[in-house]
Amino acid sequence: MESYLEWVRQFCLSLPHATEKVRWEHNLLFCISDKMFCVANLEPAVSTGRIAFKCTPEKFEELVEVEGLIPAPYMARNHWVSVRDMNALRRIEMEELIHNSYRLVLERLPKKTQAALAAAKPLSQRAKPPKRARPKPAAKRRK
Repeated sequence: MESYLEWVRQFCLSLPHATEKVRWEHNLLFCISDKMFCVANLEPAVSTGRIAFKCTPEKFEELVEVEGLIPAPYMARNHWVSVRDMNALRRIEMEELIHNSYRLVLERLPKKTQAALAAAKPLSQRAKPPKRARPKPAAKRRK
């Protein structure tokens, strides 16, 4: 995997209840409750875009003016941006944009689904093994 795929995958899966799946042969989708919030291209030779994410209409207009970012094919009408050049934005900016995409998708989920997600433990917490308790230090004796 290329380096951008590693950090994008790690970041997306760190978000509560985020899941991943491969779709359309060469795209890694990151979803919350089966609704995608980020798409990473597993085969850059097939398509020029590296990652894509949703944003607000105002942010969409701002981002498509940046060199290396374009309206995402097939998804631009829903305000998705595709990153062609991973150097177009700093990594921290992309993480913030991906997190905002996650939040936008989460907010559009039905209220019942949002409540169920809020009540459930995030997937990242479920998979962790229980922590081993440290032995307590021996008490000091008084003389």
